[in-house]
Amino acid sequence: MDYPNDQAPGAPVRAGIPEHGRVPKYYAVKTRIAALLDDLGEGGLLPTERDLSERYEVARETVRQALRELLLEGRVRRAGRGTVVAGPKLAQPLALASYTEGVRRQGLRPGRTLIGLDRFPCPRELADEAGLERGEPVWHLERVLLADDERVGLESTYVAVARAPRLDSDFDPDSSFYVYLRDRLGIGFGDADERLETVLATPREALLIGTPPALPMLLIHRISRDTEGRPLERVRSLYRGDRFSFTTHLGQRAGADEREPQG
Repeated sequence: MDYPNDQAPGAPVRAGIPEHGRVPKYYAVKTRIAALLDDLGEGGLLPTERDLSERYEVARETVRQALRELLLEGRVRRAGRGTVVAGPKLAQPLALASYTEGVRRQGLRPGRTLIGLDRFPCPRELADEAGLERGEPVWHLERVLLADDERVGLESTYVAVARAPRLDSDFDPDSSFYVYLRDRLGIGFGDADERLETVLATPREALLIGTPPALPMLLIHRISRDTEGRPLERVRSLYRGDRFSFTTHLGQRAGADEREPQG
């Protein structure tokens, strides 16, 4: 199989074109619009659907399908009644670091909007999952995540009231919860278990984040423990799939067999 000399690492092989060469019309239009995005640059305004359909001599529905895919991929975004070229995705590390630190490393201003802070007896399912006592008082902190004032996610944090008894009075909801635990309460993070999956937002979540319900989301479940191995928090973080990617570093474990990667 021949590969083009300018094939970018990580790009779809042979630009995603099937070997039989029959390319769906919307996909051909999508590739041409994608090339147009590079010329316009971030923030550039795309021509209207009518203009694009006339330029590429296709039906407007074909253009709509191409634009829908580019929107889901985060290449474009809606701005008023028009469509503009989106900026690069936020690369958030899968590590014991706060959302604040990850966003700041990319030169953006992190922020949060408080949705609610509630206190209730810990239900059985949460107790079993997070290693808490059933019926003990827990906080539920829910906040919309911001990057340069753009809504990019929704975060729900559950923590025992005994670990943060004054959370409702001496914690700034716009600040980092991790920094609060470390600097105000002297609690350090030891380790955590995380699970990452793709989901669709519920109608409530889509409304809070300001996205269409059909937009794919990246969902992270985290169970954290302190440096002594005691349960600390249970977090459910929902991130916009068109605005986020996640990174991690993989290394050889000490004493592990040196094997060739499977593939």
